[in-house]
Amino acid sequence: MPRGAERAARLSSVLEVIYLVFNEGYAASAGEHWIRPALCADALRLGRISAALMPREPEVHGLLALMELQASRLRARVGSHGEPVLLADQDRARWDHLLVQRGLAGLRRAEELSGTLGPYTLQAAIAACHARVRSVEATDWPRIVALYDALAALTGSPVVELNRAVAVTMAFGPEAGLELVDSLADEPALCGYPLLPGVRGDVLVRLGRLEEAREEFERAADLCDNERERELLRSRSVACGGPYQPPAC
Repeated sequence: MPRGAERAARLSSVLEVIYLVFNEGYAASAGEHWIRPALCADALRLGRISAALMPREPEVHGLLALMELQASRLRARVGSHGEPVLLADQDRARWDHLLVQRGLAGLRRAEELSGTLGPYTLQAAIAACHARVRSVEATDWPRIVALYDALAALTGSPVVELNRAVAVTMAFGPEAGLELVDSLADEPALCGYPLLPGVRGDVLVRLGRLEEAREEFERAADLCDNERERELLRSRSVACGGPYQPPAC
């Protein structure tokens, strides 16, 4: 184990790699599977080793809490044929409640060790807002918006801002959410990112602007490299009215 300044210099990179491994398992970027549980298990193993080796590092506990809270949903994230199941449609009885309790305990540990909450602890706090309730409707969306405000100020990440727009939609209505999504339209970091048109399509559905939503879901599907996610987006396009029309060659 490195010590002192050497460990501090390397820690953020180590945590970033662990989280990248977890995310590729939680929502595979490409291929025919929506999730890859073995990758999530590897990331959790590495996170637990890190927490044991560095028990006084708040962000190590924050990352582990985040991964445990997210991993608790894995069984509910896919249907019987491997199709994606979005958060609003998940059977929360299928969540792993032992992982939920472990994640909440890890979050408390991270908060106790922190002066100012770091990015992983803030994300774990957001995940905890979902884990503590039994439905999307019961979720404390204003609290999630506040946590995203803090996370956006800390990271300056356009992806965080896009996630914040989703929370704003749920907390304060689709008009407010659409304004935020549209403010990100020219963000270079989101160019070619399928979740940008995907989120915009979802907000437009909530506004009843189905033809525009259909076009956004089609655009998101064209940008997506994961087969299961592409199928989901195309099914959402069809649900907005009319058959899916592939782009002209």
